[in-house]
Amino acid sequence: MLHKSLKLSIIIPVYNEENTIIPLLEKVNEQKIEDVELEIIVIDDGSTDKSPDLLKDNSNLYSKLIELSSNIGKGGAVKAGLKAANGEYILFQDADLEYDPSDYNKLMQPIKKFNADLVVGSRLIAPPLTRVHYFWNKKGNQLITSVFNFLNNTTFTDIYTGYLVYRRTLIDPEKLGSVGWEQQAEILSKIVKASKVYYEVPISYYGRTYEEGKKIRPRHVIGIILMMIKQKLSSN
Repeated sequence: MLHKSLKLSIIIPVYNEENTIIPLLEKVNEQKIEDVELEIIVIDDGSTDKSPDLLKDNSNLYSKLIELSSNIGKGGAVKAGLKAANGEYILFQDADLEYDPSDYNKLMQPIKKFNADLVVGSRLIAPPLTRVHYFWNKKGNQLITSVFNFLNNTTFTDIYTGYLVYRRTLIDPEKLGSVGWEQQAEILSKIVKASKVYYEVPISYYGRTYEEGKKIRPRHVIGIILMMIKQKLSSN
């Protein structure tokens, strides 16, 4: 059980999220977790809307702001954030409002109580609520979760959730090869290969429609599965 305080680095990549980024950051700042200090790292991935100005005008809402000169994609922004992080643990937070920072406390409990290496927030194990979303997205997520479990002998229910918390020393951002949607599969594969203690906790989900800004598509499933197989066969 955790008895000393630790630092949690929250990585928030942002690309054209002018409608949600400030409300999201305000929610993040409202979170108070006993014995946990929050380091909030925002990466503006070359946004062309009002996001950069909003971030500069609200510098009290984050610890660090990384400004990328052009859009390099979510995976590239994540890598930039990871290089700047110095917390013992990393948490990924999307800049929209699909995931609720109020779940941070639940995500940290397996770490505080059982010294977990990885905690995954699942939308599929009795969440308090979940917005009904796309059938093929859900089926795609079930497929890649099943493939991941088969390859790694695990029992996760939702590997492409937006909430992952892991021990920072398990991943060297310089060795991450992917900057696309398959990056999460690469990160999870490396963590599971390098550690032993994993947990899932139920989280709420407020999924967006494509019209509201949802970006991942069913076609990304192929690249994700290929990445999982590549990581299984890799010695690194």
